[in-house]
Amino acid sequence: MTLDQLLPPERTLFDVKGGSKKRVLEFFSTFIAQNIPSLDDQEVFSRLIGRERLGSTGVGNGVAIPHARNPHCKVPVASFIRLAEPIDFDAIDGEPVDLIFVLLVPEEAEDTHLTLLGQIAELLNDSDNRHTLRNTHSQRELHETLVDLIAQQQKA
Repeated sequence: MTLDQLLPPERTLFDVKGGSKKRVLEFFSTFIAQNIPSLDDQEVFSRLIGRERLGSTGVGNGVAIPHARNPHCKVPVASFIRLAEPIDFDAIDGEPVDLIFVLLVPEEAEDTHLTLLGQIAELLNDSDNRHTLRNTHSQRELHETLVDLIAQQQKA
């Protein structure tokens, strides 16, 4: 399964109000549970917060990649969030975060989990990609841009 297959347009969220890391993770947990009935918002939130306690998923350059395993995921689930305003995410470089790629994977998805995280990190580590994503003007444009960038990455 590729990143673009994991990211339908309705899971690309544009200009979300952040506030704090906790609020963003709560928002995502509620959002994803409303879209995928097999997922429980409290369990998703608990697993994401549990992962953050091991170390921040704020990877630097305004990017965070919160991720967790979930026994109720049959396939990996992803969402891309561009915040309206950057927030403190305890990132390794101390910079605020405005681009967040959330990934939930099945409990047993060892290789898939690592492969997807690597692809996400590579995609968002590119300063041109981050600049392009930050300069979109709508949810639709954000999703189309993200899918195009993923396609370019897969060709390289």
